[in-house]
Amino acid sequence: MKTNIINFVITIIMALLLSLYLPWWSVMVAGFVSALFFSLKKAAVFFVPFLAVFCFWAIYAFIVSSANDFTLAKKIAVLLPLGGNPYVLILVTGLVGGLASGVAAVFGKQLVGLVRK
Repeated sequence: MKTNIINFVITIIMALLLSLYLPWWSVMVAGFVSALFFSLKKAAVFFVPFLAVFCFWAIYAFIVSSANDFTLAKKIAVLLPLGGNPYVLILVTGLVGGLASGVAAVFGKQLVGLVRK
């Protein structure tokens, strides 16, 4: 349990710092590196980085979008089949980031297992 919380916090901090200087895929690096250094078990390998980046991206998207009254988010939500709802777009944004980070974390865990053999 303690390792899950540490991994969650480290993943959010790394994703935040890396996203200042790198493109969107920096969350994958955060999930990958956190899985290399903090060994998680079973499904937690995927879900802890997934939830960390999901929360980070969803909150960040909400803050950025609310600054301009969700103008751009509403327009993009119309382009996508989301019914023009900017809040659904924020959830989809979080899901994409979370999936990317979770898959990268699973890859990191697999790499650790491969190197240890």
